Amino acid sequence: MTVNIENYKEIASELSQHHVTLVAVSKTKPVEDIQALYDMGQRDFGENYVQELVDKQAMLPKDIHWHFIGHLQSNKVKYIASFVHLIHGVDSFKLLTEINKQAAKTNRVIDCLLQVHIAQEDTKFGMNEAELDEVYANINGLADLRICGLMGMASFSDDLEKVRMEFKYLKSLFNKFLPLTMDHGPWSILSMGMSGDYHMAIEEGSTMVRIGSLLFGARNYD
Repeated sequence: MTVNIENYKEIASELSQHHVTLVAVSKTKPVEDIQALYDMGQRDFGENYVQELVDKQAMLPKDIHWHFIGHLQSNKVKYIASFVHLIHGVDSFKLLTEINKQAAKTNRVIDCLLQVHIAQEDTKFGMNEAELDEVYANINGLADLRICGLMGMASFSDDLEKVRMEFKYLKSLFNKFLPLTMDHGPWSILSMGMSGDYHMAIEEGSTMVRIGSLLFGARNYD
């Protein structure tokens, strides 16, 4: 087992003081490690790959809140629609439409976050401000999903001021769209911050952080 129990206890205690939700990023990690954190009280886990998520969901306790945090393809939504707790990376109206369709088929309302491209890197997915406007101009027909807030990934950079400005920008968009969301709420989640920058993200208003390597050990990406 590679779970860092001491880190988990420290991070969970810190986040509870700030009323911030911890999503333990468990992608590529064995079910034994997830079960170990579950046994300590952790319920929110994040996965990046649909098949891996489906396999783990079948083997682990049913009260786990599974977060899909990767880039979700429209043709894969149907595989997770019946159980996913929150889809973080919704980056197009097309994907929203498919989530709504699959939610209706499973008689559920699926909670989603709109992903905003805040990093100065081409490798990150997400909408820009104009695309967010377009979503809200066309969302009224989507009755089987709830948009609960925004998600973003800052630049992978040693320039902490640049990272802070990206977080500030995402927070400003969160505040801008808050009045527009009353019919599609609850608009309460700002998912930003990972292992290397979550302290700063919390300072800038994050309500949910996605932490992997500090809990499960280092890997190529987090």
